[in-house]
Formats: sequence, structure tokens, C-alpha cells
Amino acid sequence: MLTKIDKIYSPAHAPVGVCCKTLVLRCLIFKVLSSPKINTHIVSVLQQTPTGACFFFYICKQIQLVMKFFIDTANLDQIKEANDLGILDGVTTNPSLMAREGIKGEANIRQHYIDICNIVKGDVSAEVISTDFEGMIHEGRELAMLHPQIVVKVPCIKEGIKAIKYFTDNGIRTNCTLVFSVGQALLAAKAGATYVSPFVGRLDDISTDGVELIRKIVQVYDHYGYRTQVLAASIRHTMHIIQCLEAGADVATCPLDAILGLLRHPLTDSGLKKFLEDYGATCRSLS
Repeated sequence: MLTKIDKIYSPAHAPVGVCCKTLVLRCLIFKVLSSPKINTHIVSVLQQTPTGACFFFYICKQIQLVMKFFIDTANLDQIKEANDLGILDGVTTNPSLMAREGIKGEANIRQHYIDICNIVKGDVSAEVISTDFEGMIHEGRELAMLHPQIVVKVPCIKEGIKAIKYFTDNGIRTNCTLVFSVGQALLAAKAGATYVSPFVGRLDDISTDGVELIRKIVQVYDHYGYRTQVLAASIRHTMHIIQCLEAGADVATCPLDAILGLLRHPLTDSGLKKFLEDYGATCRSLS
């Protein structure tokens, strides 16, 4: 594989009138556009030559590959607080989170989705309630029309996979939810889901390694070049975020406390306290 690519994109094998630099750039752009992550085989080849390395680092500067943070709540105050940090990339909701905030009735729920979209700039997942194909299509189309940021959340069941394929073919973005296996994630990706949501915490609850599932899905998607983004859901605590980051998740959707937990470290607290004490002592000595 590496030898074949190296030959195709080497100066000696470049088509007439097309320099190696142009071919390398075309190759990089194609790989970036066809997959959310740069293919490791291409990267290794590019870094073997000065020209390839130069263009690889140039593209990396132009395209930031970062883990995204979504907040998993329907509470507007918490969404505003997370958004004010300047690190929020989107919001996920579900019927349970809506009920927890006392939001009832179809009209109120849909208005709440709009209110969330008016707070954040990123994607907002809105879940369908129907479990039949026609019902999902009807609900999903209406949800997608509420706001351009809406991503239709669909359960990973037989009718749901069919609905995701329909939505994909009609330009509606989707989040395949309630995913607990690599097989389910594979079907969601083949149907064209924008996001797939494996539930880390719920797997941990039944003595199964939820983070390991994230790692396996990422590995499969990377190997076959699926563009579906892995959205780690059911995050229970701050360590889950770190573990999902290490596993290669594209997105982690978390409660506010788990996000704020990333800030906490005893050495930060003690260091800041020491700096302020030293500053105060200096000021007193000068007075």
C-alpha cells in the first residue's frame, strides 16, 4: 500500500504537466474531505519526503482536527454557562432531559430547541419520538426545518437505520443514538449518519467497558474511511472525557460538571494561592 502510493505520487511517476507538489496537495485535500481524520498511511508517506512533509504541515495548519465538546442538557442556564467559557461546540438533548426541565407539549419542546440554537453556534441534536419509519420521517423533517443547526436524533433500530438513509439522501443531518456495539455503529455509518452516539456510561453500568467500544468504533471508521463522527455519549464524569479523548472520539457530550471538572487540579489551586500570597507580601514590603 505504501509503496504503491509512494510510486503514484513520486516525481518520476507524475503525469506530464503536473508537478509532485500539486499531486501531494490533491491527495491531501481528497483524504481530508473524504474522512474526518487524515489517513495515517498517507501521512507516513508524505513525511518521508521534504515536499510531502512541507505540504502535510501546511495542511495541518489550515485544518484543525480537534475534539469537540457538546453539553448534554436541556437547561438553558447551563448551556449559557458552558457557552460563555468559549469552548462549547454544540448541544445534545433527549426526551428525558426535556422532562427534567419541565418542558412539556410539542410546541413548547420545539420552541425550546430554537431557544437553544439561539444560544450556541454549533449543532443541536433533537430526537424523534416515533419508532416507525413514516413517523420518524415526518418528525425529522419538521425538526430539521426549525433551525439550520438542528441534527435529527434517531434511535439505532431497524426503522431508524432506514430513516437515517432517507435523511442522508435528502440532505438532513442525523445523530444515531442508543448505540452499544460496533455492529450498530457500522450500520449507522453505512446509512450515512453524521454522528453516531455510543453510550459509555450505560455500558459501564452493566460491567462492560464503554470507552473500549469508542476505541473500536474509531478504529473501524478510520480503517474504512467512514465520515460519521464518533460522539461519545452518556459521559458520567471528567475521567470519561479524558478516556474518550485518548480513544479518538470526535465529540464528547457531557454534563456541565464533567466539563468544569477539567479545570480542577490541586496544584493549580495551591500554585495560584502561593502566587497571590507572594504578591501580597511584596506589596506590603514596598509600602
